Amino acid sequence: MLTPPALPNDAIAACLASQWRLEAARAEFLPLGADVDSAAFRIEAPDGRAYFLKLRRGSFNAAVVAVPAFLHHAQGIDAVMAPLPTRTQQLSVQDHGFDWALYPFFDGADGFARAPTDGQWSALGTALDAIHHATLPEPLLANLPRESYSHHWREGVRRYQRRFINGVAGDDLVARFLAFWGAHDEEIDSIVYRSEQLASILLERSLPQVLCHSDLHAGNVLLGDDDHLCIVDWDTLILAPKERDLMFIGGGVGGVWNQPREEALFFQGYGTTETVDALALAYYRHERIARDLLEFCDQMFDPQASRNDREEGLRQMASQFEPGNVVAVAHRDYDAIT
Repeated sequence: MLTPPALPNDAIAACLASQWRLEAARAEFLPLGADVDSAAFRIEAPDGRAYFLKLRRGSFNAAVVAVPAFLHHAQGIDAVMAPLPTRTQQLSVQDHGFDWALYPFFDGADGFARAPTDGQWSALGTALDAIHHATLPEPLLANLPRESYSHHWREGVRRYQRRFINGVAGDDLVARFLAFWGAHDEEIDSIVYRSEQLASILLERSLPQVLCHSDLHAGNVLLGDDDHLCIVDWDTLILAPKERDLMFIGGGVGGVWNQPREEALFFQGYGTTETVDALALAYYRHERIARDLLEFCDQMFDPQASRNDREEGLRQMASQFEPGNVVAVAHRDYDAIT
């Protein structure tokens, strides 16, 4: 969310005081990410300590706070950011139409703003290997979705394609959006078709499913000094083949993390590449583009989305088709397996 949510001026301070005993805390809105249903704040307590507050609206799965807490505390994976419990030992609370979770503030920058060091690449691999090998208690497993290779994203893009054929009215941003879409319509159609084709093959296989973050792009890996790093934003947890996460390493999301040397450093920590399924990697990279395209469309035509959010969505959509970004990587992967 790039614009602050409509909350009363004293609502954040009151909730922090009553739920986390943070009296007289100050909140600074952070315009982060493309998710219009999530808002982020930097919280400063009177004693100088800083915290990160995340607000989510809409459906909420408690596993997105419970699983990171388990990974951090029970599995000892320090790179996983875990929420701080409330005074009643809850990991999140509901207030003013949002689900609230409070975290320590990590002093660093995300992977889009700061390139990982060699040590951080290896550490990221080690952390992800531990996550993929984690054994969750049954109550946590029961609340996690499982990979089904759903057609939801592909069909959503196709619905918009049919809608665009008949023309769509809107403001100047809609006009720019439709012009860009029209210039890339054939390529978009190819991405969606290939995603469907690869999904049909994977449905016939039985790839092992592990715990996956599923949104492990550079924006969700925070990098600090002394090779410290932190994996954040666990909203899209799923049980899926490990390639669901590995697709981001070398996948070119945001035009970064697309160099062979970086992949080699990562796998020094993660382990062998011999069991990585190239077809599954190609599928997830195609499917990610289809998913993002649908979300960009939904955002562009959402009457509640701010102009800033819509402009950012258009910018991100256009960047996907630049050299070295996700579309180019997906084409390369498909050519390699066919």
